[in-house]
Amino acid sequence: MSGNFNFQTLEHENLGESVYARMSEALMKGRFAPDARLTIRDIAQSLGTSVTPVRDAILRLIQDEALVQKSAREVRVPLLTMERYKEIRQIRIKLEGLAARESALKAGPQDIARLRYLIERNERAIAAKDWSRALELNQVFHFALAEIADMVVLRGILNRLWLQMGPLIAEAYQAGGRIMIDHHYHVLEAIIAKDPDAAERAIVEDIGDAGKMIIEQVIMRRQNGAAD
Repeated sequence: MSGNFNFQTLEHENLGESVYARMSEALMKGRFAPDARLTIRDIAQSLGTSVTPVRDAILRLIQDEALVQKSAREVRVPLLTMERYKEIRQIRIKLEGLAARESALKAGPQDIARLRYLIERNERAIAAKDWSRALELNQVFHFALAEIADMVVLRGILNRLWLQMGPLIAEAYQAGGRIMIDHHYHVLEAIIAKDPDAAERAIVEDIGDAGKMIIEQVIMRRQNGAAD
């Protein structure tokens, strides 16, 4: 009996982690829009699971500040204020700048090939106007820097920040167009040259230029909300 109980508990934990990971990925890649209402039953149905692991994942994401609970039955993707966005952007600039610096010092040929491949695929996605795929590749590129830098703690912090930022970045990505990828080439060039200063500068410019588009989206939504 004890063996069966332990196995079932482990299976439930693995399922809960899997659902949390899937929902986290969806948020980071902008598959949920800002202010979108999430229904536990709908998500459970789309994932082919029961409501319990979905409910558990939503509670964890509320703790991560990636979702907000408006009432007992209403959970939404938050609408970030301008102040909140600017705070997250400032933290990202510091942390992703550090990741870029370390990547320039540690990257090997395989790492460089991986970054180049991600940029090339992103180019193809943008050319095809496959914005969902382009957005996903953008997120993978940014996280790849932390992985190449071999900074596990930093990667975890970025994960939480991107949970909150993903929907906003997605909203601005198509409007940003080439702005969202051009600096990736400069990051790659700096890493190839093993120039940590240039790598940090390039990622800071990347976040800053993309931020202009995001701020426009925040302002536009605020104006539309006031009009309504």
